[in-house]
Amino acid sequence: MTTTEPNPTAAGSGRNATATFAAKERASGPVDHARVSAIATDAIAALHEVVRKHQVTYAEYDALKAWLISVGENGEWPLFLDVWVEHVVEEVANADRKGAVGTIEGPYYIPGAPESASEATLPMREDEAGTPLLFQGTVTDLDGAAIDGALVELWHADDAGYYSQFAPGIPEWNLRGQIRTGADGHFAFHTIQPAPYQIPTDGSCGKLIEAAGWHPWRPAHLHLKVSAPGKQLVTTQLYFDGGAYVDDDVAQAVKPELILRPTPAASGEGNEVTYDFALDPQA
Repeated sequence: MTTTEPNPTAAGSGRNATATFAAKERASGPVDHARVSAIATDAIAALHEVVRKHQVTYAEYDALKAWLISVGENGEWPLFLDVWVEHVVEEVANADRKGAVGTIEGPYYIPGAPESASEATLPMREDEAGTPLLFQGTVTDLDGAAIDGALVELWHADDAGYYSQFAPGIPEWNLRGQIRTGADGHFAFHTIQPAPYQIPTDGSCGKLIEAAGWHPWRPAHLHLKVSAPGKQLVTTQLYFDGGAYVDDDVAQAVKPELILRPTPAASGEGNEVTYDFALDPQA
């Protein structure tokens, strides 16, 4: 395993997030000029209304321009959009989903994590801090039939709230992995419970948070992508009952269906929890 470059700043994390997004495969096709015009026109009109409603001054307008420039210079556009906009896009995109509940992906997903069959221990350091967690479940279709060959991807922050490949000195695939289910649709990950964390606050997004008097915290959560041939991919996050910031997530991504309630593990070591995924058919 390799470790990340020393990059302790919001700008460093932002650069990594921007580079990851730039490498992401995106659908391409003919531009629908009418749709672009309609969305852009409404968005600009909404900004005009904000200016009128709050009687925005030139000093405030200049501060906005400077802040927008700094967001780009810090590479924090993925962070800004994923924290304050993505939850609404996800809500619209998944309004008709009948199976597993989705939520935001966030900026810290990296494809290609080590893959195992049915059961795996996530890569972690020998002295990895945190409460051991067995996270397991079954992937089915909407009728409850197990899905063979479903892919369950899991990634999360460590006990200090940092992600591999986005914070310094952490092994490349630390606390990242994926499992291919067998005929019974079952998966099981051995990992540790993550901690709540602040989104980076020493950059442009932090300046917005400070100026607005908001808090920068996200509750502890597991990130997942679950997919299978002929089924809709679901991207989600799972939170821990009673955890800090579950009721006040800066990214507004928590949903009641996504709350985990771990119990002491049968092994006597740490906790365990079961959470199943029912996948919708491909549209």
